[in-house]
Amino acid sequence: MIQLQNIRKSYGSHEVLKGIDLTVNKGDVVVILGPSGSGKTTLLRCVNFLERPSDGQVTISGFTVDCKQPGKQNILKLRRKTAMVFQHYNLFKHKTALENVMEGLVVAQKLPKEEAKQKSLDVLEKVGLSDKIHHYPSQLSGGQQQRVGIARALALSPEVILFDEPTSALDPELVGEVLAVIKKIAREGVTMIVVTHEMGFAREVANHIVFMDGGVIVEEGPPDEIFSNPKEERTKQFVRRITPEWSYVI
Repeated sequence: MIQLQNIRKSYGSHEVLKGIDLTVNKGDVVVILGPSGSGKTTLLRCVNFLERPSDGQVTISGFTVDCKQPGKQNILKLRRKTAMVFQHYNLFKHKTALENVMEGLVVAQKLPKEEAKQKSLDVLEKVGLSDKIHHYPSQLSGGQQQRVGIARALALSPEVILFDEPTSALDPELVGEVLAVIKKIAREGVTMIVVTHEMGFAREVANHIVFMDGGVIVEEGPPDEIFSNPKEERTKQFVRRITPEWSYVI
């Protein structure tokens, strides 16, 4: 469904991604792990050209974009196959939860307002916010704002949802509610690529783990293999250092 081939990204002389190859199948929940500066968020943003790769190819559902000569229309077509949940919510402060979710449906997908409203109400109910539809972001907790962001992504019916450290900006007591929503969506078969530091979530929800360091994929495989029996020494070091003795119950 998603294929990244030889993805490279440089900022001047600094090469952040050094030829990444990755395949994501329909219904996969792929979690990308790695230390700060490993390139994991840059790779995620290259999938939908929020960061333009310096080289390589991105293919989603048979549609391929050449990163050296992508073309504006090709990038837009690729982006319509994806939705992004950002670290810092990125909600419109002057719009209610309902209006934030409706915005992309009306503006980008050109749905009639009533149809967009009903679809938005459905996804807000799915993320547990039926009683907050008329609240503005300032009236919502961080966890609730992030759930609006997830609802906004779901409403677009994308082929893949990209999560960029969706809990890193949250107070610790709010992390669990957001992870529970993501877990619920994953169980429905939605394809996801998730950059996160939540090891308990990665182990329980992902079916494929990618460990990055230094702009390359060091190791990838099923969660049990990566967490319990990693092959590469760098992966072993990382797992020993970051795997907590406890994790959020989701």
